[in-house]
Amino acid sequence: MKKLFIIIIILIIIFIGMFVYKNIISKANQVNMQEVEKIESYINQIYLEREIVGDSLPYFETINEANEKWIWEVVKKNLEDDKISYEQLQEKAKELFGEDFKSKLPKEGTDYLVYNKEQNYYDAIPSEMDNQGSFFLLNKIEKVKDGFEVEIIEYLEDYSEMIEDVTKDYIVIKNLNQEEISRTSTSKEEEGIEIVKRNIDKFTNKKILLKYKDEKLAIQKVYM
Repeated sequence: MKKLFIIIIILIIIFIGMFVYKNIISKANQVNMQEVEKIESYINQIYLEREIVGDSLPYFETINEANEKWIWEVVKKNLEDDKISYEQLQEKAKELFGEDFKSKLPKEGTDYLVYNKEQNYYDAIPSEMDNQGSFFLLNKIEKVKDGFEVEIIEYLEDYSEMIEDVTKDYIVIKNLNQEEISRTSTSKEEEGIEIVKRNIDKFTNKKILLKYKDEKLAIQKVYM
């Protein structure tokens, strides 16, 4: 009887220990509001208008395999000056994509970062925009080893009808297949987010792996 009592006590202690451990793990995996804001701000930095490269945030396995035009358009988007040196461009890329980033901008420049040989700097050429805005909504965030796994929902806001006819006071909410999901008044733009939330299964979702080191985020991978 005494032996049975001891076994029961040991089992209770083990159970309590497991419960406490699970609570500690659960709290460690919780994402706080400051982290959410930092993640949203960072993704905004690297999220392009869809028409620039055909995808606001293309899929890739590693940052060094990402679409080159997307990379340098993201860098261009985050420049403080439209005339910049080669070294400053590479430094900005490292700042945005982290120390693992190895790609180099072609020294001769591109059609959107045009090299001025006489002045030895690059001109950032503005991108042509259509009448649609590209947006994302944070859907899920999980802490993983060395960072976060983030799921986003992508959607478009189409202003075409409003631009063509000023009496039409609404924005068309579309998915990436250009299918109209709903409409919202320009005076209630925040309703667009609620529309996406209510129709989440009609929109495209992507997962993003973010590295978090020294209070800085760096994108590692984009996948389904």
